[in-house]
Amino acid sequence: MHILVIDGQGGGLGRQLVAALRENCPQAEITAVGTNSAATAAMRKAGAHRCATGENAVAVACRRADVITGPVGIVIADAMVGEITPAMALAVGQSEAVRVLIPVNLCESVVVGVPEQPMSRLVQAAAERIAAMQG
Repeated sequence: MHILVIDGQGGGLGRQLVAALRENCPQAEITAVGTNSAATAAMRKAGAHRCATGENAVAVACRRADVITGPVGIVIADAMVGEITPAMALAVGQSEAVRVLIPVNLCESVVVGVPEQPMSRLVQAAAERIAAMQG
């Protein structure tokens, strides 16, 4: 299974996702793409197998992924204070991969019906859902 983790800003959520996926999906190949170099560096330190930065890296990685995960903003153009470009959101949305999105209620996007939970619990739930997909 090829898992793509996308994050921006400081990469804290992406770092947590990569670490949880390494633990829950040890056989998976994890690629991390940051919208900026700080996010990429954080995910690299967490143990992603491959890392890249920027819009074209998101587009290419989305074509190769079985699962794409990250904050819900990765499917919203101009989210994350403008770090998610329209082309990035389109690449994620048009990918044939399964998308496992973390409901982060920031950056003018609110997901209703999702109870407030600690980020660590949301990350663990995403990692467990992805692990269950491995069969």
